[in-house]
Amino acid sequence: MAIDDLFAPLTVRSLTVPNRFAMAPMTRQASPGGVPGADVAEYYRRRAAGGVGLILTEGVRLPSPAAGYPASVPTLAGDEVLAGWTRVVDAVHAEGATIAAQLWHQGVARDDADGVVPVSPSGIDGHGEPRGRALEPDELHEISELYARSAATARDVGFDAVELHGAHGYLLDQFLWERTNLRTDGYGGSLAARTRFPAEVVAAVRAAVGGDYPIIFRFSQWKATDYAASLAADPTELQELLAPLVEAGVDVLHPSTRRHYVPGFPEHDPALSLAGWTKKVTGTPVIAVGSVGLETQFRGEKPGEVIKPAPVDRLVEQFDAGEFDVVAIGRALLADPGWVNRLRDGELDGFSGYDAEVALSALA
Repeated sequence: MAIDDLFAPLTVRSLTVPNRFAMAPMTRQASPGGVPGADVAEYYRRRAAGGVGLILTEGVRLPSPAAGYPASVPTLAGDEVLAGWTRVVDAVHAEGATIAAQLWHQGVARDDADGVVPVSPSGIDGHGEPRGRALEPDELHEISELYARSAATARDVGFDAVELHGAHGYLLDQFLWERTNLRTDGYGGSLAARTRFPAEVVAAVRAAVGGDYPIIFRFSQWKATDYAASLAADPTELQELLAPLVEAGVDVLHPSTRRHYVPGFPEHDPALSLAGWTKKVTGTPVIAVGSVGLETQFRGEKPGEVIKPAPVDRLVEQFDAGEFDVVAIGRALLADPGWVNRLRDGELDGFSGYDAEVALSALA
């Protein structure tokens, strides 16, 4: 297996990732008042030191009360906050890695425990039930500008790229998904119309950061409220979904899947993953993700359950076949910050497993 090929650099615009391994974005809620502290810098530094080429941060709240909750989710506004992120960026860079800030608006998925009313395309949640309120047309431009200003701030702080979180049933995904987007004003209806607002966000970000700064877009078929959900029923619809985003300025696509090796459209190809289809229909660099190096999907379901490692043979086969350019690792890096280096050095063989509770405690 050509493991060595996964340790070749990749350049996208101004970003050069030293290898093909990323740390997947995982929400921690460990930044009191939205301020990333020294512990956050150390958390990311350890994964960079462990061999990860690209850190994708946890979701970073846009600077709007409706964008996210709780307050322990980091934000990207204010002198103390930006000083905290500067420490994070410097710590990652000192280890020879790169880092992208994931910009996040939770939309209707926002908890309203603090009394703030969630906003979304149609005031409908992922179960199809009324919740919060629908965004007015003139508010859409304001949100696009929030993304744009946050992206420019991330660039100025020293982040090497930004990722727009358009997956898992959050705001941008709520526009893409027909269950949560019932609009009739040109931003809903057909798949092309549902893609309009996310594409406008991308265009606003591109205008704010300039032509050489990388933009990553994360999307998913599945949602937190429905693992069987689907945005695109077939490769043609996938192309229709993604083409406007790429035309607006997306450089890298990050299709989030629960298992990286599951075929995206088995009736069209019994083996090609969603990452592979994404690259095939767009020609754009792609980040694959989903239970990489682990036997168990996502997380241990029972107290004391051991998450068992799995061989990476299939992952290497997919990479050799050109299905993806970068692979994002989640839980394996929580349990073992040095996972990438151990893979490189052939030291993963014989490892018995990770305690699920211990691994997940790394998020706290």
